[in-house]
Amino acid sequence: MKVELVTTLKRQATKILADLHSSKEPVLITEHGQPSAYLVDVDDFEMMQKRMSILEGIARGEQAIRDEQVVSSTRAKEQMNKWLK
Repeated sequence: MKVELVTTLKRQATKILADLHSSKEPVLITEHGQPSAYLVDVDDFEMMQKRMSILEGIARGEQAIRDEQVVSSTRAKEQMNKWLK
């Protein structure tokens, strides 16, 4: 992963962004020697957001199973049919 100082980002934003778009490699921005932010390609960011959404849905489903808040597929179909009439 590429690491850049925030001052370098301020001075060379266009070049850093061009490198990011061509390499698709995230850039870690540091301030005072500490990690501050990541720059990531837009397509990669959107893909990560979609993955997070899927994982959150799976986690909610797993929690519903642990909480015993589930119904059989037959019961679910019956309930859906009531709503669709």
